[in-house]
Amino acid sequence: MGATANTTMLADLLDPQVVADYIDKKLIDAIRFAPLAHIDNTLVGRPGDEVTLPQYQYVGAAQAVAEGADIPIAKLSQTTRKVKISKIGRAIQFTDEALLSGYNNDIAQEAARQVVVAINDKVEADLLARMDTDAVLTETIAANSDPADGIADCLTKFGEDIDGDKVLVIPPTFYARLRKSKAWIPNTEIGADAIIRGTIGMVHGCQVVPANRLANTSSSTFAKTSDSAVSSGKTYYEKDADGRYVVVANPVTADLGNYYEKTTGTANLAYIVKPNALAIFMKRDTLVEFDRDKIDQTNYIIGSKLFAPYVYDTSKLIKVTLAS
Repeated sequence: MGATANTTMLADLLDPQVVADYIDKKLIDAIRFAPLAHIDNTLVGRPGDEVTLPQYQYVGAAQAVAEGADIPIAKLSQTTRKVKISKIGRAIQFTDEALLSGYNNDIAQEAARQVVVAINDKVEADLLARMDTDAVLTETIAANSDPADGIADCLTKFGEDIDGDKVLVIPPTFYARLRKSKAWIPNTEIGADAIIRGTIGMVHGCQVVPANRLANTSSSTFAKTSDSAVSSGKTYYEKDADGRYVVVANPVTADLGNYYEKTTGTANLAYIVKPNALAIFMKRDTLVEFDRDKIDQTNYIIGSKLFAPYVYDTSKLIKVTLAS
């Protein structure tokens, strides 16, 4: 006998729109890097699996102007970069028995919570991957040096923009080294609002936040190729105007002198990040769907999201290699 108008269906017990709205509202709060990122929803509803995002070039320092002379005019220029849209999702599976016997029928809230955690995990991992590959400002802290002195040296990469809010994201193992430094200020003595939850202290004006994902992370390095001819089995890279390494679509032997090869190794990394260094471009709001396997009477809640992680301003990000 098939379902009738009086049959209670999964959608009667769990409203997908309510679940989706809950996930969207909770997601930004769950993403720990959100205070450092520009959150943009303008891509929602637009077609295509790639987006072209602008980056403006600095016009240069102001110049001295003599009395009566014209103020020099600079042309504002911008570059663009194509960013691939990422589709992420998680499905939650549960039986009829779990649905009907759950206390206060809380399966929807628990499923939504798990989807939030799963999506947040992936967004943060993808942001860190972009930070690794797109960082232009880089520095290394020696294994035997005072780590706080190393951070002070790193901050000089910001040049005259060294002031302002900054967050130092570190692997937990680096915390032990930092807290032994005389420059370390514990969280109880900061006396300022934390930019990111989980802040454990401060060093040289940087609020320090540990991140488990940075322990022995995979790090990309680039070196000039030694090939004398183009190898069809290799991927070559070249530096763009912003100092990033981009894939050469059609490599030719004559240009090998400008090509790089990428190697991936394991290293402890840290990042010094200023607000608005990053961006999260939302392509589609969270989509929640239901499905059911009638044979084994198993139900599914499927949540997915489309987004593009992006390093919005490379001048506000320093990638730090922690030598060991």
